Amino acid sequence: MADLNQMELQHLRHLIGEHETIYQKLNTYSSQAVDPQIKQIFTKAAQDSLNTKQKLMTFLNN
Repeated sequence: MADLNQMELQHLRHLIGEHETIYQKLNTYSSQAVDPQIKQIFTKAAQDSLNTKQKLMTFLNN
């Protein structure tokens, strides 16, 4: 993989931060949900966001 330039690195860090924020918010929504189906939807979406964040972070480690 080619080295990231400064702009790409900045965008990558921004995306990682956005996915962390989304993950935190969806976890909060999930914990406050009463309906089990809604709770499950928020939990799944939060996990998906966390997975994406972790995948993006692999680019920083290369």
